[in-house]
Amino acid sequence: MLIGFERDLATADQFLVAFCGGLAKVLNDFNPYSNINHWRAKAMNSFKNVVERIKALDSERRNLLLEIEELKKMADSKAKALENEVGMLREEVKSLRVLLSSDQPEPEFEPKRKQFKK
Repeated sequence: MLIGFERDLATADQFLVAFCGGLAKVLNDFNPYSNINHWRAKAMNSFKNVVERIKALDSERRNLLLEIEELKKMADSKAKALENEVGMLREEVKSLRVLLSSDQPEPEFEPKRKQFKK
């Protein structure tokens, strides 16, 4: 049975053995010459993953660009349809004004402007 000081030394020795063993394992894992093929395979896997990610992102980019073009065309067609509708409504307003007041000249349409206080 160990007492006091001897017990502390035994625990310290166990700690050093465990620490040095762990340190040796860590250093061995990071030693590039310990297992070159392992590191080569790891690097190739990493490189392949990056290439796959690039291909996937490039494909997604193309799909998004196509979707953007389609949405632009849809917005343009809606704008043209609204322009045509507004033009027809203006013509209808003109014809109604002519019908209601055939003897008076047609007033020009001017948008109201806000007057600023001085």
